[in-house]
Amino acid sequence: MILHSKDATDPAQAGGKGASLARLAAEGFTPPAFFVITPDAFDPKPAPGLAKTLTEALQKLGPGPYAVRSSGRAEDRVEHSHAGQLDTVLNIAAEDVITAAAQVWCSGFSDTVKTYRALKTGAEAEAPAIVVQRMIDARASGVAFSADPVSGRRDHVVVSAIEGLGDRLVSGEEDGTTWTVGTEIEGPVDGPLTPDEIKQVADLARRAEAAFGTPQDIEWAIDGDGLHILQARPITTALRPLPILDETVTILDNSNIVESYPGLVTPLTYSFATHVYDRVYRAFVALLGVRPQVIEAKSALFANMLSRADGRVYYNLLNWYRALALLPGFALNRDYMETMMGVDEPLPPDIAAAIGPPAATGAAKLREYARLSRTALGLATAAIRLPRTRRDFYARLNRALEEGAEPETATPTELAAEYRRIEADLLDRWDAPLVNDFLCMIAFGASRKLLEKWLGPQGLTLHNDVMIGQGDIVSAEPARRIGQIAAMVAEAGLADALRRDGLAALGGHPAISAEVDAYLDRFGDRCTEELKLESLPLTDDPTQLLAAIAAQADRPPASHDAPPDPDWDALFQGHPLRKAIAKRLIPWTKARVRDRENLRFERTRIFGRARRVFCALGTQLHARGHLDEPRDIFWLTVAEALGAVEGAALSPNLAAIAKARRAEDVASAERPDPPMRITLTGPAIYVPVAETHTLETQTGTSRQGTGCSAGTVTATARVIRDPRTESLTPGEILIARHTDPGWIAVFSNASAIVVERGSLLSHSAIVARELGIPCVVGLKDATRWVESGETLRVDGATGEVTKT
Repeated sequence: MILHSKDATDPAQAGGKGASLARLAAEGFTPPAFFVITPDAFDPKPAPGLAKTLTEALQKLGPGPYAVRSSGRAEDRVEHSHAGQLDTVLNIAAEDVITAAAQVWCSGFSDTVKTYRALKTGAEAEAPAIVVQRMIDARASGVAFSADPVSGRRDHVVVSAIEGLGDRLVSGEEDGTTWTVGTEIEGPVDGPLTPDEIKQVADLARRAEAAFGTPQDIEWAIDGDGLHILQARPITTALRPLPILDETVTILDNSNIVESYPGLVTPLTYSFATHVYDRVYRAFVALLGVRPQVIEAKSALFANMLSRADGRVYYNLLNWYRALALLPGFALNRDYMETMMGVDEPLPPDIAAAIGPPAATGAAKLREYARLSRTALGLATAAIRLPRTRRDFYARLNRALEEGAEPETATPTELAAEYRRIEADLLDRWDAPLVNDFLCMIAFGASRKLLEKWLGPQGLTLHNDVMIGQGDIVSAEPARRIGQIAAMVAEAGLADALRRDGLAALGGHPAISAEVDAYLDRFGDRCTEELKLESLPLTDDPTQLLAAIAAQADRPPASHDAPPDPDWDALFQGHPLRKAIAKRLIPWTKARVRDRENLRFERTRIFGRARRVFCALGTQLHARGHLDEPRDIFWLTVAEALGAVEGAALSPNLAAIAKARRAEDVASAERPDPPMRITLTGPAIYVPVAETHTLETQTGTSRQGTGCSAGTVTATARVIRDPRTESLTPGEILIARHTDPGWIAVFSNASAIVVERGSLLSHSAIVARELGIPCVVGLKDATRWVESGETLRVDGATGEVTKT
């Protein structure tokens, strides 16, 4: 009549609960010690000898009090749980266990159970087995579901808790505190459990599911010895189907692209950028000799070069590596090709090895060299033709921007047609920037390595020096123009009025006003975060420009003299061939760097035109009642915005779509930035997770970045996160997470620049070299390591930054 825990494995004798507890104990769980009284021990009176046997069993079980629970043969099954239908009696002394057991046995024949079984199975009531367990002196207890029985989600655990014993919770007498546990804990901050205890209970529920092979509803309790499982039964409500295992890995990385697309990026900008990357990089691999059939077969790869995680833009990194693997020469030197990505962290070796062909050997190596030779010949031809290609590109671009409809007065149909024209004439014919960028990358890297090899550390300093002061880099022109206008403002004594009254302060000064107008006409699209269509250009809000002019007017004119030309004879004494190579390679590299930055300015102009087109279209859709606000167009995709005009829209309710997405972005803005690298398995959907950011530790007060503009400065540091709302006092050291061309007004006041992200060819590095400002990029966590007001020593040659 008594089954001890190790023997209570047969539900026909021990009932569902008893057999479940026996299995939990066998699987290594620690339910409170128990035994089972079989159903035939009562009829309804105790069978002869039961009292004596029960007393012996209780002595082996240990001191009370005890819990006496039902354990019917049909109880705690997937089909029907009988939850709450049979009696449970708690806090029973040893001498009262037999009476409590008889009560539980009789509850199997109650009218409630008879009705329940008739409705669920049509079977008659039957006597249950009875589980006798040692009571837990619970500080907190409750239930947990290893899957959410309400939503049906199998990746969420629901934990409910109450102080003391959980019977009041299970019976419904009191409401407990409930949390949902997925990748993070959702629910009240206060309650009977700590976050760590909530995670422990969730883990216990998951382990019970793993042991039984099906989602479980468990009861648990916490006492002075820790967490205990009291019982487990299958969840009987319908759940979502089990997902089919998908071990495909997606890696997102924004260590490089964050300079172009920092912070939150709206759906319109993201969809526009996705299309641009698709078209441009198809053209790029074609330029390098990849056959059209191969490019078409990999169309999904080029269409998914970017991803958007919690509102931020990332590279879909593996697709970039797969694109590299298409290029001639990849099988000859994988490591060099991978460095072209410029990301902070290499791919895991096992994932990298699975991408692209293995290292070429034998005949395959010869074929790869042949492909590479053809590509090299094509690049050499492209390099020779580059001046003409660039000239044609500028002519095509200027023609496209000068012709066409005026966005502010165009109809929606004309605006859609204008965008299609920009797309066809410019975005799909991106030849000059592609050729120059690739040649620039090769020339810059090769010249830097050669000078370092031939001249050692002096060669790196020389390389930085010779890239300064070309005079015709368009990115440096705003700083010079701001300086010129500031000198006029200072002479007229207008600095304070300019800060106070804005453009109105220039009413009586036509010469200064004309210079400001000329600046806006030339650089009106060059704003902070200029590649984001939602950014306000200077033509709409010149506040930042006027603040920079006023700040410059209050400081003495600064001059950044370019270093003298190198003494090639002294540097390469006794090495005439090296001298000849350096004298030809360095000027050619400088020209490629100059053209790279200048062509990027033309990209700004194109994006500015697209911005005007979409802003005008937003105004027209708002005027017709399709959007609540004109700028809500930024929360549509390009296809949705154009589809509303061209007839391809999926829904007429554009306002609701924009409203929902804006709300998502508002929530995203309140969360910290996701990590720089995200690894996903299966569907590439990123769900925001609370991240704990740990600052990298380095000994001492110095940290090492990448020096990219020589010079040494000791001054006060200022951390700037948003140049639209924060300013730099002239002579301070700028500390930033990332920069873009819109930061030029801040650059003009900086004595040195330190940036967390970036490379030797990033915009901040190029402009700093042009302006002769010491610059260090790639100094991780700079904006957390440095506090505004601290004094720093910045060595732009070595990349060392020291707190003094």
